[in-house]
Amino acid sequence: MASYKLIVDRRVRKKDLPDLPKPDLARILERIAGLSQDPRPAGAEKLTNQPGYRLRQGSYRILYLIDDAAQTVRVAKVAHRREVYRKQ
Repeated sequence: MASYKLIVDRRVRKKDLPDLPKPDLARILERIAGLSQDPRPAGAEKLTNQPGYRLRQGSYRILYLIDDAAQTVRVAKVAHRREVYRKQ
């Protein structure tokens, strides 16, 4: 399988990731890095009310979009499960 280019939104880098607890952050970053090799890993689900996919990591969710034509994965949001689907 070809490798996808991983794009992490600025909001995720500046706001979402620094606010996470350190033990969870390491596992979340590992899952995000794995998306470049397999954008649809086991456990990833297509979202129903909005475009994109969801990946679970403990109590946190990683929301991302896949563009197969451009071979890119864009991480749009990382947040606790009770907050991730709320509109900003």
